[in-house]
Amino acid sequence: MPLFFKISLIIFFFFVSTSSSSSSSSYNHPLDCLTLSELTQVKTIVNKSYFSLNVTFHYVGLNEPDKPSVLSWLSANHPTKNPPRQAIVIARIDQKTHEIIVDLSSDLIKSDRIYDGHGYPILTFQEQNAANELPFAYPPFISSIKKRGLKLQEVVCQSSAVGWFGEKMKNNRMVKVMCYYLDGTVNLYMRPIEGITMTVVLDQMTIVRYLDRLIVPIPKANGTDYLEPKHGSHSNFQQDGIKIVQPNGPSFTLDGNTVRWEDWKFHVDYDMRAGIIISLASIFDVDKGEFRSVLYRGFVSEVFVPYMDLTEDWYFRTYFDAGEYGFGLCAVELQPSKDCPENAKYIDGYFIYQDGTPGKMPNVICIFERYAGDVMWRHTELAIPGKVIRKVRPEVSLVVRMVSTAGNYDYITDYEFKQSGSIKVTVGLTGLLEVRGSIYTHNDQIKEEAYGTLIAENTLGAYHDHFLTFHLDLDVDGHENSFVKNNLKTSRVGNKSSPRKSYWTVVSETAKMESDANIQLGSEALEMVVVNPNKKTQVGNNIGYCLIPGSATGPLLSDDDYPQIRGGFTKYNVWVTPYNKSEKWAGGLYTDQSQGDDTLAMWSLRDREIENKDIVLWYTLGVHHVPKQEDFPVMPTLSTGFELRPANFFQHNPVL
Repeated sequence: MPLFFKISLIIFFFFVSTSSSSSSSSYNHPLDCLTLSELTQVKTIVNKSYFSLNVTFHYVGLNEPDKPSVLSWLSANHPTKNPPRQAIVIARIDQKTHEIIVDLSSDLIKSDRIYDGHGYPILTFQEQNAANELPFAYPPFISSIKKRGLKLQEVVCQSSAVGWFGEKMKNNRMVKVMCYYLDGTVNLYMRPIEGITMTVVLDQMTIVRYLDRLIVPIPKANGTDYLEPKHGSHSNFQQDGIKIVQPNGPSFTLDGNTVRWEDWKFHVDYDMRAGIIISLASIFDVDKGEFRSVLYRGFVSEVFVPYMDLTEDWYFRTYFDAGEYGFGLCAVELQPSKDCPENAKYIDGYFIYQDGTPGKMPNVICIFERYAGDVMWRHTELAIPGKVIRKVRPEVSLVVRMVSTAGNYDYITDYEFKQSGSIKVTVGLTGLLEVRGSIYTHNDQIKEEAYGTLIAENTLGAYHDHFLTFHLDLDVDGHENSFVKNNLKTSRVGNKSSPRKSYWTVVSETAKMESDANIQLGSEALEMVVVNPNKKTQVGNNIGYCLIPGSATGPLLSDDDYPQIRGGFTKYNVWVTPYNKSEKWAGGLYTDQSQGDDTLAMWSLRDREIENKDIVLWYTLGVHHVPKQEDFPVMPTLSTGFELRPANFFQHNPVL
């Protein structure tokens, strides 16, 4: 959940104004994100069309060209004609949600659809900041702070999405506002002011409900500092003491947003909602003498973080960090030699403010080669008389990284490309816990449902989940693919052909319909492979890529609970759908205050054919977080992830 207060925007973002002239002829790749001049062009076109109305911009991004036109452009040796350059704009115009397609080459609005269903667009920074300032001029709040003996100038407030809990229809865009106390620390999350909750209607920017229901001790500031190492540390490790030296510089190239490294070639870019988008990843096959496609488009589709605290100030904290706040908008500038090593190269991100003014987020994505002492493969041979043969290949990989600070949590997202042909995706969770102030100072005092762990005096770390759903449009050696479940089955030895009693074997099952591919991990032993059924290896195996999941984590909420209805896409770890350009966001296009009627779980109910089709693999990784004292006052990184690994894609080990 993002924190946007007072000066937060100043730290990471700055305005960049540019000419309003069209830039449709200046880009080189059809999947490049919109440039600053294109964003300015979008603002000009929209404001000109609705000059007499109140327009607020909530999302602007590339309206990506149709897939066939991109593949046609890619296959041309010297493409002379680019696919149409368009922008998709989600805007509020006179308190109605508009979905606008802007054609940049003609300077015209191609279409404008008014959305009147459930849910609203991404919250903007500016309206959240404005909501956070309202309490400081609100007499009941000032009185509540005075009653607690606190200094108003040491209070910081933040806004939170309100969720949905069975209401038939919400006619107002709203947020809840909660507050925290500094006074001796910058770790405001460890000092919540419990008992006070405000509801703000955003379009009118007024407090419509104020609740001060109880006074709870505020946790002490002492021991919450994380800015400097503690004095007297016994560690000999020095920050910046480990360096990777590349005298000849990095061995990858960055041409615009196209990356080439070893046998890999792919496009990387930034989106306000998704963050990193990896496109057109292909790998060169030495035996065939050509690049072969692996991943057409991959990105974080949604981040669902429900908290388990049922108290009045907490029950609504069921966040959708991509759809409500923008996973990309929450990204931060990366610090050289700290977030990324010295050999990194950087890509900037471009976004829009609420009034449509474009901004630049510098160094939002980094790319670097990594060597961590790992082994790619090795063998020591001792069986040959008189000889000892040793061969070791070190593991060197290429990493694309972004850090998204969604309020108290920092998500470190890595896409790691390996020489073996694998793509490994890792998500690291760090930052600060979201805690509830409490009367308890010792665990023995707790006689009620606390909804969390007592991690310090008067400080309860709330139980919660993290679910990240990835949209993975795999094109394994072509776009017509199938999803195969290799079920590992135990078989009994029914005769006396062997002294063994049992063994396991592989029973393959090709998913014909969407429902055949829904998988809850941990319920059965299986291998999941996306194959190209139209191509085989020389020895007759299906060419494919295997999904190797991380931990088997699924939702524990009941299916009829309102947060789980909205987050129904987490019910299965794996879904497979036919490619549909409009089906990008697992939680729905309009996630704020949504009711779960436009999600991956609902689309999949159509049970469409997926065998030998252009298909999309959706994978959800998760973490059930039971906070520990070691997570206080700042949480060491907890990592999870998955891997896309070649499965009979090559004729042999490609790194030999």
